[in-house]
Amino acid sequence: MTTFKSEWTVESAMEILAHPTVDSEIWASAVEWLLIYGSPEIRALLQQASSHATKEQFPDLRPQRFGPEGEPCYTIADLAKHLGIPEEEAAAQLLEKEMKHGVRHGYTEDDTTSLQ
Repeated sequence: MTTFKSEWTVESAMEILAHPTVDSEIWASAVEWLLIYGSPEIRALLQQASSHATKEQFPDLRPQRFGPEGEPCYTIADLAKHLGIPEEEAAAQLLEKEMKHGVRHGYTEDDTTSLQ
């Protein structure tokens, strides 16, 4: 069994992003990998694009707190509501991503900073 981290390299993931006809699931996997394991410059660019896309697609979704690295944090309830899925499903998807990536994505209030 391979781990998510070993599925890509920066070069292979960037090649997928640049490919004009790549499958959307493969493209999304490459983006996920780059958001976690890419260089700080690549991660910053993808996070900016993600923030822009979130604001465009979910204009009423607002972060409630900020994570340890200053990233916006949303409640599971808000995410589920905007995605049109039950909270349990949203929580399960977050847990699945954490297990797949080997990286913590969900935070408690104690791990975050409130908005000013």
